[in-house]
Amino acid sequence: MLKLDQTDKTLLTLLQNDSKQTNKELSNKLNLSVTAVYERIKKLEKEGVIKKYVALLDKKPIEKSFLAHCHVRLTQHSKEFVMKFEREIIKLEEVLECYHVSGDYDYILKVLVKDMEAYRDFMVTKLTAIPNIGNTHSIFVIGEVKHTTAISI
Repeated sequence: MLKLDQTDKTLLTLLQNDSKQTNKELSNKLNLSVTAVYERIKKLEKEGVIKKYVALLDKKPIEKSFLAHCHVRLTQHSKEFVMKFEREIIKLEEVLECYHVSGDYDYILKVLVKDMEAYRDFMVTKLTAIPNIGNTHSIFVIGEVKHTTAISI
């Protein structure tokens, strides 16, 4: 288990806020040499603390602003059925996130599509086509109050 010092934590916070910063910019903010910053980043990548770098998109210009959370209950909970469901969900591009949860439902899906018509199409032709789904419950997002990908360190 990698032990993170305060410099690592600050570096990770800076990268989460803007991963396109150059090592020189980061070195100035951290009062380290460019080489030291580079080595720390490589160590954090190698240890799996930094998994990957991505671009976060604005949903409106790409016409994907209809966000729903869909709760799914399976009819059977054998390992075979659970694994089959999860394999099928991974293939669905509309599903941004999927969580296996406790409570009244077995899974919560975060689904992003163009509009209600596209959501209906997703439900009818893709999601409910997966075997072993007992029932679903959808919750539609009216407005986004907070959305972040940054993890407080």
